[in-house]
Amino acid sequence: MSSAEDPSDPSAHATNDADGPPAISYEEARDELVAVVSALESGGHSLEESLALWERGEALAAICQQWLDNARRRLDDVLAKRSGQGVD
Repeated sequence: MSSAEDPSDPSAHATNDADGPPAISYEEARDELVAVVSALESGGHSLEESLALWERGEALAAICQQWLDNARRRLDDVLAKRSGQGVD
């Protein structure tokens, strides 16, 4: 497995910056988060590796939440415009 595919290597992954869109798609973040959780559940990692996995999982969860928050905001905007036009 290359470092880009290794969920225990947090340096191998793009992160999001607070002002822009997440650096990876929701689906990529979700799938990687599943892999991180699986790696943690399987055990066999050193404390340092486990902490790196946990930190990466937290970052991925935040990216997923950002995507979901943005999606909710977009839906709310569409619904607000629609109700403002008197269309039900």
